[in-house]
Amino acid sequence: MSKPIIYFLCTGNSCRSQIADGFMKQLGGDRFEVFSAGLEAHGLNPRAISIMAEAGIDITTHTSDVIDPELLNRSKYVITLCGHADEHCPVVFNPAVIKWHWGFDDPAKAKGTEEEILAQFRTVRDAIRSRIIKFLESGE
Repeated sequence: MSKPIIYFLCTGNSCRSQIADGFMKQLGGDRFEVFSAGLEAHGLNPRAISIMAEAGIDITTHTSDVIDPELLNRSKYVITLCGHADEHCPVVFNPAVIKWHWGFDDPAKAKGTEEEILAQFRTVRDAIRSRIIKFLESGE
């Protein structure tokens, strides 16, 4: 039997959805098949790669992809991580798909020194990790 699919969605599939993808593969990959995508593909954000490496997760092989409607409708969970993706997510035609919105600030919009920007990336990373742990501990 195949594992249920979790599909993380964001606007550009460069930061938040990549972070969620990395953590879910590490923490719940034995239970779920994990994918991420965006309304657009903006490429991997180098700061996201850096802060995930700090957490012991290598996302350098991830790709920034646009939403695949077929995968969207085969998913058990579709989880949007930003308001824009939540508002503009393509229609899910499969009534069995569970769609949730876990909103997080966009660290790519952080301003300040490099250390201040990285601090915002770390804050978002840690919040996403905590939310994924909560999800996994709830038994789905």
